[in-house]
Amino acid sequence: MRLERAIPAAALEAIRAPFLSAGAQIADSPVLQPLSLLLDLSGESMRARLFVVQGDGGEELALRPDFTIGVARSHIEAGTAIGRYFYEGKAFRVAPAGSGRAEEFLQIGFEAFGPPEGARADAEVAALAWKAAVAGGRGDLILQLGDVSLFSAFVDSLDLAAPLAARLKRAFSNPRLLKAELEGEPIAVEPTSSGKLANLLAGLPEAEAEEVLRELWAMTGVEPVGGRRPGDIVHRLIARAQAQDAGRLSADEIAAVRGYLAVSDAPRAALAAVKGLAGSKGGVLEAALENWDARLSALAALGADEGRMILSTGFGRAFGYYDGMLFEVRSAALGDARPVAAGGRYDGLMPRLGGQAAGAVGCMVRPARAYAGGME
Repeated sequence: MRLERAIPAAALEAIRAPFLSAGAQIADSPVLQPLSLLLDLSGESMRARLFVVQGDGGEELALRPDFTIGVARSHIEAGTAIGRYFYEGKAFRVAPAGSGRAEEFLQIGFEAFGPPEGARADAEVAALAWKAAVAGGRGDLILQLGDVSLFSAFVDSLDLAAPLAARLKRAFSNPRLLKAELEGEPIAVEPTSSGKLANLLAGLPEAEAEEVLRELWAMTGVEPVGGRRPGDIVHRLIARAQAQDAGRLSADEIAAVRGYLAVSDAPRAALAAVKGLAGSKGGVLEAALENWDARLSALAALGADEGRMILSTGFGRAFGYYDGMLFEVRSAALGDARPVAAGGRYDGLMPRLGGQAAGAVGCMVRPARAYAGGME
């Protein structure tokens, strides 16, 4: 296990200060998290990045790789509609394959839940992360921006068949699947089941399929394997069925998507390039582009330097629950693979955890990376 170097108390206080001034209550997250839940929300590919242990009852658990899911679950259990939370503590993660590093690291962060507040809330959280990172003293920082929902809007502008569009949107956060889509490779799809029930559920609307599965469990006394929720199981069944039946992108559509993913520039120039690449239904992009205009104006007003921002349309995140704006604060000295801070919007996570639909956006900072005198 690799431990981070300690940083001076004064530096830690400066990095922490922007979050403490944001009107948040202190929150915590259990160190042990259900492995099945993390994989359902983040994707099976995350398993290699997790420390997995076995609980007393045989359930597989993971040391928390992040605080977001735990804080979100606590917010839902509290039954409040709006919440703003500050956290600070250790997280645990296995570094990407080939590096040979297992990490225990200090993480400071902020999560905000409530009515979808859109661009202003996104900008506030990104600005907090930027200020905290800059407080560490590094002079080589940039704010890397991306947006899952902008990719979704661009795909909608191409007027693809609905199942194909849905599959392409899901592939955005999975480089292997996205590569297969753009290179015309066969899509590897897990079989839904050897029985007829899975195929029946996959053919129903999600809400109806979930209710059928709940009734079946109640009738038979069956408990879900690994604690998986009916909604998660049904979501995966439908996704697999769509992947099997969706068809393929044409050569022109592949070229359009490749052009979109290649955009990386100063934010307003990047947005202009995206607008120029829109398909036959370009009007569906307008709202997403207007949101970005408002987001950038708010970021500038909140103290982030637009001259140190880059918007890259192909920028995604391994944690698959992000569904809106994404960002990382990066240091030239540390490289892109070791961000100083990161965050984004994840509205869809709350219903998947059993809560009500709500806006959700958050960020984290790694103080040992933010500190100019650190070596992390």
